[in-house]
Amino acid sequence: MSDQDAGRKTFKFFVDDKRFEWDKPKITGAQIRELAHIDPNFQLFLEEPGPEKPDRLISNDQEVNLEEPGVEKFYTVPPATFG
Repeated sequence: MSDQDAGRKTFKFFVDDKRFEWDKPKITGAQIRELAHIDPNFQLFLEEPGPEKPDRLISNDQEVNLEEPGVEKFYTVPPATFG
């Protein structure tokens, strides 16, 4: 490991209970989708702690700040099926 890598911080987050790491403080919905191999038809949500705030739908171009306290947890939702 080089001296430059030694000081580099990694940010951890989960998608559908699978752990991922990212080397920048911000990540977009599109980057999360690529890392986690998410079906493009699925929706991506950021789980908000507590019952007072609804979970957030994350669009491809939306940035999420991974420096916020705690570990971000995302989950996917398949497209609705109407029959």
